[in-house]
Amino acid sequence: MAQPERLEKQGDSTKEKILSAAESVFGKLGFDGATMRKIATQADVPVALINYHFGSKVGLYRAIFAKSTPAIYDQRLVGLQLARTEPDWEKRVELVVKALIVPMFGLRARQSNGADFGRILARELTDPSAEGRGIFRETFDPIARMMIDAIAELFPDWTRAEVNWAYQTMLGAMMGVMIDNGRIARLSGGDADSDDHEAAALHVVTILTAGLKHRDRRMTAGDTDREA
Repeated sequence: MAQPERLEKQGDSTKEKILSAAESVFGKLGFDGATMRKIATQADVPVALINYHFGSKVGLYRAIFAKSTPAIYDQRLVGLQLARTEPDWEKRVELVVKALIVPMFGLRARQSNGADFGRILARELTDPSAEGRGIFRETFDPIARMMIDAIAELFPDWTRAEVNWAYQTMLGAMMGVMIDNGRIARLSGGDADSDDHEAAALHVVTILTAGLKHRDRRMTAGDTDREA
């Protein structure tokens, strides 16, 4: 008879295999396009085993986020705390940008499925039915608000609209790298490659930091603060 500890390890291994397969299928097909049967085929397990471990497609989908987002949240929180202790304003701006960018690029580098989780994030951001699942609202909105507040602290004379558009611009640049499937390397002839996460972070952080510091506000400074 198999020992309980051995059975538990086998169960964990099976769950990891299912999660890896699900990440690949959801990344390629989106939530609606992915089916439990396709995920089961990719993982080489019965559909019933997926239901046993995760309960449903939604449960499996949520498990992918539960696996990856805590580390992102913790790293961003630490990054923002570090930025707030930095007395030099120039360095503090860079640290806030790093707090957004570096954890995500590092996650892409650590994932066996490469850009799949980035594609899942991008699809969830744009899927009209995503709001009903509430995943972003629950997992990413709290830290996003912290990031927005940190930008507002750096630029106290900016309107809330300017602050929020700055954050969204940074988010867009980050997602462009996260979902890249080789096009960056192709267009650059290999000089820029999203798989080189350290170089990608260095360049993107540098550009975004400069954009924040040297933004020309003459066109936007008079915007009404619609979030007031």
